[in-house]
Amino acid sequence: MGPTNRRGREKEALRVQILDAARYLFARDGYDAVTMRAIAERIEYSPRTIYLHFQDKEDLVRELCRHDFQAFGADMAKTAKVKDPVERIKAIGLTYAKFGTGNRNHYRLMFMSDSPDYEGKGEEEWKGNPEVDAYAFLLGTVQEAIAADRLTVTDAELAAQTLWAGVHGVVALDIAKCGDPWVQWRPIAKRVKTMVEVLVDGIAAPRGKGR
Repeated sequence: MGPTNRRGREKEALRVQILDAARYLFARDGYDAVTMRAIAERIEYSPRTIYLHFQDKEDLVRELCRHDFQAFGADMAKTAKVKDPVERIKAIGLTYAKFGTGNRNHYRLMFMSDSPDYEGKGEEEWKGNPEVDAYAFLLGTVQEAIAADRLTVTDAELAAQTLWAGVHGVVALDIAKCGDPWVQWRPIAKRVKTMVEVLVDGIAAPRGKGR
């Protein structure tokens, strides 16, 4: 491979380093507290290097969120192969938790931190697209289950938000408190599975006996 290809790979590798450092610092310290200089110091480069890749902090975090939410949405979309909508809701919950517990810094930034408002800056095109908008994918599955008389809760937004909140609670608690020795923590996989089953089975209707 020639020098041009090598430089391209090195540039992309550095870009990934910058994003990883920024993700960690934003999740740990909050968006407002993190400076471009702090990100540069974490990867042991000068701030000027960061500006060669990103125009400013807002540009950096916008790219970070775009990257992470697209990866998250792609993982979630894999559950589309589950035909039964109620079983698919369970698969969505398990996939959500697996992403969160396997990508803790990503999850902290995406769902446990304040983030800038990007309305009107291009990101609104994601909204409602189930291929990249994980909430839209969950909501669409819940609507499908309601249409098939498979859920006792018929407000799709209410059902989707309640399901999300329940699984988020397990993931967020594990991230924030899993090291607390006062609690005899059960394995995270069991806690997630129990929560998903309690939530979904609690609002599921027997086939043919919906609302």
